[in-house]
Amino acid sequence: MKKQEEGSTSARSSHRCCCFSFGFGSLLLRSLWMGQSASTAAISSSALNHSDSNNPTQNLIKTRSTSLVFPMSGYISDLPDECLAYIFQYLGSLDRKRCSLVCSRWLYVEGQSRHRLSLKAESDLLPLIPSLFTRFDAVTKLALKCDRRSVSIGDDALVLISLRCRNLTRLKLRACRELTDAGMAAFAINCKGLKKLSCGSCTFGAKGMNAVLDHCSSLEELSVKRLRGLTDGSAAKSIGPGVAASSLKTICLKELYNGQCFGPLIMGSKNLRTLKLFRCSGDWDKLLESIAERVTSLVEVHLERLQVSDIGLAAISSCSDLEILHLVKTPECTNTGLVSIADHCKLLRKLHIDGWKTNRIGDEGLIAIAKRCPNIQELVLIGVNPTSLSLSLLAANCHNLERLALCGSDTFGDAEISCIASKCIALKKLCIKSCPVTDHGMEALAGGCPNLIKVKVKKCKGVTGEGVDWLRASRGSLAVNLATGEVDHQDASASDGGAQDNGLEFPPVVSHISAVDMPSSSSGRSTLFKGRLGFLGGRNFVACTFRRWSNSNSNPQSN
Repeated sequence: MKKQEEGSTSARSSHRCCCFSFGFGSLLLRSLWMGQSASTAAISSSALNHSDSNNPTQNLIKTRSTSLVFPMSGYISDLPDECLAYIFQYLGSLDRKRCSLVCSRWLYVEGQSRHRLSLKAESDLLPLIPSLFTRFDAVTKLALKCDRRSVSIGDDALVLISLRCRNLTRLKLRACRELTDAGMAAFAINCKGLKKLSCGSCTFGAKGMNAVLDHCSSLEELSVKRLRGLTDGSAAKSIGPGVAASSLKTICLKELYNGQCFGPLIMGSKNLRTLKLFRCSGDWDKLLESIAERVTSLVEVHLERLQVSDIGLAAISSCSDLEILHLVKTPECTNTGLVSIADHCKLLRKLHIDGWKTNRIGDEGLIAIAKRCPNIQELVLIGVNPTSLSLSLLAANCHNLERLALCGSDTFGDAEISCIASKCIALKKLCIKSCPVTDHGMEALAGGCPNLIKVKVKKCKGVTGEGVDWLRASRGSLAVNLATGEVDHQDASASDGGAQDNGLEFPPVVSHISAVDMPSSSSGRSTLFKGRLGFLGGRNFVACTFRRWSNSNSNPQSN
């Protein structure tokens, strides 16, 4: 019993030591370093003694350093490897690399605790692979990124990596143009436990993709962007379904000339919950009808710059579990299609519409949503012109509406914002951009929306700094952000569906890849689609804002 108490006391002491260190950020690195090197501690102490005694900041650093570093020097060497690895997880990539140079033990622990790795995947990486993955032999999430002007790794390197990382669960490939179908097939055989694959600007084709789908039975997420090796036109080889179809939950296709060759995979993925189609050419109505007949489990659908009409929306509406719908620059979708969604998708929680100022979606569709979708929590309207008629119904019936954004609306003025202020009781976050709102609208917010936390106003000429200052003074707890300057023209896309990597980089890679305009292969109503496709609108403000707010509300720590 006594030994158990001593063990638990030791564990609590180690835990306190870790938590104690986290609170001081960069001081942690200094403390750890000094705990391993007495000479380093002496040098640092000497340097501190030469500081200006009249400088209170330096005196504070000196006090903290002498009180923290030296008492901890004995504890750090006694920390178990698990605790030291836990500390390393709270350091940035550069600090982790510095820590690994302190001593052989720290080098070993840092390597063993590294689960994410991001490598500059140029051809000269090949001879370094054995030593790299001897040190980092616990990697499960790997990003291989190559500059578009450089020669990427080839099949030999990818196969060697797959032999060293048989426990790989996530792989991200960017601009690895030397990889072929054969290399992807060999990789798939060696890494059958893969759960997430994201590839962009690669040149392997359908055979390589099918090899992954045939061997990786645990694959849950697939993101494909600008896959160059796919055959164009009617000769395009079908992709899927394969054994992965039973496990796939998310499919994202982006900027593909022939994305419809993934039709068999999508239709065969019975458990698919998220489907994202960004800027893929061709007429998607018929394929969406076929998909909806076979896949009824969809919860989230993104359609961006896609040739789809009310026929496609009617097909999607058969997915009664749909909760999230993004319609971005789909000019052939109208109020009729939105009414179909409202009639059948009662669980809808998030609705994003970029109407592209075509005025084909407005009050009629929004009124249907207000009447039949009471669970709406987030509503983003870009290039749409709602009036107080639809907004008042949304406020009256959608009691869970917490996030609202209006961008580029000609009808959203002071009267409409007053309607929101008086009726949207649950509203917490409000974004307004390029709307005819004035300081009078800001005044209405002072006494309304009791749960409002954040307001962002951008490029609304009638709103002045004085009006915003008055609102801040009236509601001290309200965060108000006003921006009147021009912004860069960006897309309204929320995500490319790729993996997010925060791992080690050798060295860090920055990729700048230009967008590709996708021609339409259909006739008839494609003229408007072609004209709109080449136009880049600057409406990313709302999407970025809500992404940041969502991240701040839920910030899970990943290994």
